[in-house]
Amino acid sequence: MNTNKPICVTGASGFIAAHIVEQLLSKGYQVRGTVRNADNRQKYQYLYDLDRTNKRLELVSANLLEAEGFKSAVAGCEYIIHTASPYALNVKDPKKDLLDPAVNGTRFLLEAAMNCSEIKRIVLTSSVAAITDSPSGDKVLTESDWNSKSSLKRNPYYYSKTAAEQEAWRIVKTEKPLFDLVVINPFVVIGPSYTPKLNTSNQILVDILTGQYPGIMNLTWGMVDVRDVAKAHILAMENEGASGRYLCANRTITMKNLVELLSNLEPNNSQVPKFNLISRPGNLLIRFASYFQPLGVGSYLRTHIGKELKFDNGKIKRELGIKFIDLEKSIRDTIADLKKWQHLPN
Repeated sequence: MNTNKPICVTGASGFIAAHIVEQLLSKGYQVRGTVRNADNRQKYQYLYDLDRTNKRLELVSANLLEAEGFKSAVAGCEYIIHTASPYALNVKDPKKDLLDPAVNGTRFLLEAAMNCSEIKRIVLTSSVAAITDSPSGDKVLTESDWNSKSSLKRNPYYYSKTAAEQEAWRIVKTEKPLFDLVVINPFVVIGPSYTPKLNTSNQILVDILTGQYPGIMNLTWGMVDVRDVAKAHILAMENEGASGRYLCANRTITMKNLVELLSNLEPNNSQVPKFNLISRPGNLLIRFASYFQPLGVGSYLRTHIGKELKFDNGKIKRELGIKFIDLEKSIRDTIADLKKWQHLPN
């Protein structure tokens, strides 16, 4: 894509965003990333280290709850990749900690973009959480599906992602800005990290390998490599024909199959769960136990235990040309990275 203007990446220090920054820089783009406090250069040195020329990365301060930071961040840009949004299952105040920053941050960004006539496209990071709250085995999920069940009390993180994406589409529909909107909806995003911070998705592998699960539960995850998710954002920005939403996932894997794969990769690990809870009584036991868990985890278990997950990722393959990294390679790379950051013992 031919542009000499900086690409604005919001939430540049995030798990997915850091990979987006790295891939943009490797392709020769100028990047302007937003972080909470750009004056703290040491905190974000790992991002500057991605810029081997020391000339193409600029970090500026912006807060999801303040409009002013976004105005200066997007000025002079033609393309924006908006990844900034809180990601956590368990929070004290779902409205304050999840909903408000997700929705207000999206609104402030789009309002700032509408005041810049040069902006051509915004690529928004949404989630499968905006597609479904509770999968059903007889339903193949596509980009046309919307989560209509979540609330502040039921899967509040899912609710925040749904509300934020819907707010973005509402603004585009009602305000009819000069730019267009493209949305990426990833599933469980795993892979290597540029920081020691453990992201929520990689936490699943850590918990399985460190004995945090009481047994093998009837759960299914749709997984995708963070490097593919980053690539999808950039392809959605570069491809003039990209439009609408893109469900971004490689394939599904049951907890049973994931445990078997991890056991093969880590044969000396004795902490992987062995007790089989994949049965109707097992599902009932997990449902009962879920009421003694924090709100986010408990709600997730009740809406996902025993539910088969199916999806169609044909659109992102056809229109963006994505070829997903083999899931086993993603898991191997993730485990190596978790050991590197000492989340797992060597």
